[in-house]
Amino acid sequence: MELPKEYNWKAEEKKWQKYWIEKKIFAFNPKSNKKIYSIDTPPPTVSGKMHLGHAFSYSHIDFIARYRRMTSYNVFFPWGFDDNGLATELFVEKLTGKTAEQVGREKFIELCLKNTVEAEKEMLTSWQSIGMSCDWNIFYRTISKDVQKISQKAFIDLYKQGRAYRKEDPAIWCTKCRTAIAQAELEDVEQESTFYYLRFNVPSLKKDITIATTRPEFFTACVAIFVNPKDSRYKEFIGKKAMLHLIDREIPIIASENANPEKGTGAVYICTFGDYEDVIWVKSEKLPVIQMLNPDGRLNENAGKYSGLKLKEAKEKIINDLKMVGALVKEEKIKNIVNVHERCGTPAEYIVAKQWFIKYLDLRETFLQSGAKIKWHPSYMFHRLEHWIKGLKWDWCVSRQRYFGIPIPVWYCAKCGTVLLPDEKVLPINPLVDKPKKKCAECSSKEFIPEKDVFDTWVTSSHTPEIAAGLVDKKLFSKLFPMDLRPQAHDIINFWLFYTLAKSIMLHKKIPWENAMISGYALDPHGEKMSKSKGNIIEPQDVLAKFPADALRFWSAGSVLGEDLPFQEKDLVTGQKFITKIWNSSKLVIAQLENFKPAKIKDLRVVDRWILSRLNNLIRDSSEAFENYNFSKVKRDVEAFYWHDFCDYYLEIVKDRLYNPQKYGGKKAVQNTLYNVLLNSLKLLAPIMPHITEEVFQIYFAQPEKEKSIHISKWPQVKEEWIDKEAEEAGEILKKIVAAVRQFKQSKNVSLGAELKALYLYTEDAKMQKVLEDIALDLQGVSRAQKLAFEKGEGEGVEIPESNIELKIVM
Repeated sequence: MELPKEYNWKAEEKKWQKYWIEKKIFAFNPKSNKKIYSIDTPPPTVSGKMHLGHAFSYSHIDFIARYRRMTSYNVFFPWGFDDNGLATELFVEKLTGKTAEQVGREKFIELCLKNTVEAEKEMLTSWQSIGMSCDWNIFYRTISKDVQKISQKAFIDLYKQGRAYRKEDPAIWCTKCRTAIAQAELEDVEQESTFYYLRFNVPSLKKDITIATTRPEFFTACVAIFVNPKDSRYKEFIGKKAMLHLIDREIPIIASENANPEKGTGAVYICTFGDYEDVIWVKSEKLPVIQMLNPDGRLNENAGKYSGLKLKEAKEKIINDLKMVGALVKEEKIKNIVNVHERCGTPAEYIVAKQWFIKYLDLRETFLQSGAKIKWHPSYMFHRLEHWIKGLKWDWCVSRQRYFGIPIPVWYCAKCGTVLLPDEKVLPINPLVDKPKKKCAECSSKEFIPEKDVFDTWVTSSHTPEIAAGLVDKKLFSKLFPMDLRPQAHDIINFWLFYTLAKSIMLHKKIPWENAMISGYALDPHGEKMSKSKGNIIEPQDVLAKFPADALRFWSAGSVLGEDLPFQEKDLVTGQKFITKIWNSSKLVIAQLENFKPAKIKDLRVVDRWILSRLNNLIRDSSEAFENYNFSKVKRDVEAFYWHDFCDYYLEIVKDRLYNPQKYGGKKAVQNTLYNVLLNSLKLLAPIMPHITEEVFQIYFAQPEKEKSIHISKWPQVKEEWIDKEAEEAGEILKKIVAAVRQFKQSKNVSLGAELKALYLYTEDAKMQKVLEDIALDLQGVSRAQKLAFEKGEGEGVEIPESNIELKIVM
């Protein structure tokens, strides 16, 4: 069968994507006896379109899934969308121009449900367009009723363990999103800032004490000044009171080891709450709390005449007023690390409010030990988790003052405040809609107040292993969970990976996966992280309009696992050239295999044994690399072998045996070799470049191999009898001689197919003499030499590197 002249990738890629779905090529088989390989697929957040980073990291997952499928595993590769939570709300607000405050809670939730379903359809098409091999029928949405039940039940179980609790406490707060957030949702950002040096009068000493702060906007919530007891400058101030300018309120000056004499003036201004240290110090000294900040980021009545101002406005006004009364000593420009909400970039604040928490700080050592049991790829990524766990300061705040999320399944007794939980059999419930069916256990009241808050989205996505495993036969749960692989990007180790690990330890007493595969970022061409604010976003659909999906995957495979990779269009150009090379070489090979039937290979020449030995070493190395999640090595090695050893050398060397067998002989051996090399090369490339390999396989190999798809065919096996060290050495010598002949012809400006009058090869090495005799016929054919002669001793021509051979060429 003959291949078309050109490979029409735009048509063929869509054709195979449709074929794989219709023929259920990637379907997980619950009834199969094959060993299961389960993947905890990251559910993309429904907050816009698929971006290049998705195409980059999800391709990595697909490489492994396809490899495992070809190595006889029953691959469980589900798909889901994380379609609840703040990110989805912000997406819908932007899309519709409407907020919950404008249209009401219920109407806004309806808008979220409607728009996420529509967005998911488009997003699903995008993921399928890069050749993902998921079982699309094993599908979940984190807002679905089934998932809500899992999330609510886990919460109730943790409540019964004494780990879920509610208390009024300072919580990390985003004033833009108007919700509590967790420590993991903070990003450190370096910003230009100012140290304001403020003078406080100490009436009893008739002296002033000066502090330095970056947050004068919290001046009216100042509750104390700390000084270090070892700081001689402030010994007489300890125990005295300082007067706050502008509001005439006294605050204590307290000795504390926490005050750093080397920072600022050494005197620390404590307010409620400028930062995390304020929270800790206020609690340790049992200081009063002045709640000065409203949830919307405006100052309240406790700020006096500054009430109603936003923080930035308050800062400007207070500094101006302090300057007017002579309390501002000086200003000093600095760079400061600020915690911002990773969703919107707004600086985090602290507000006292009742929130739900998961207690887990006491389990930090257990989490560390459990995390160390996971096989990390690359191994150094464990240290990111380790660093995060060791730096935990707060229990996990899981309640959010938002709308489109999974309801916290709780009511409160209107009379005594006792928490009431629903029975498991009625889950999922929405306490705003559903009414309790029992009395208060403490006071027998029938009146209850529903919880209005919803779970943070990570509370639910931390259950993805259980969610996915529960989508198929329940009897298989123990075979699917713990899962074999958690693949994800490095930026959410402290989110998704940590929370899933923590939940699994608390609820199941086991780690949730055997392996963690961590990808890096896709960067812009200048090595910068892509962001809308920088205007350097590259849309994958724009790339796919210009290049094949296989070329995009080829670029993605060039990344060393865990490392970031700049997007360079030249890499896709190289990928597309490689696709063309595969197509043209396959066309040549298949044309020579007409009416050929695979048979036991015999009568091989050295050059045949060389390429087969190289192939089998490549199979061994590629298999080992895939087992270690090192797909970049597979891509690099297979590309080099196919392009150079196979196409540039072997195909050129054996053409005369194919086209002129009467003179050169050995055609059958070449055909058998071509069949095996091309078939196995396609299989090695199939996980990375699935479309072009499927196309060539279906045109020629599907029938003799009796397979519906290359992607469910058997992964190449190493044939030890084909590994031949001596043949490889001889083949490398042949390559070097051929390269020298090509270089000579190019220097003379003649075609590579031009005939030569003679080739003279000189050597004193008996081993090299034997090599030359073995490669003679093939060398004469590929060089187009009318005469080929071997001479003992030194010659007068070109020295062949690392061979003790000299070459003389006569035109």
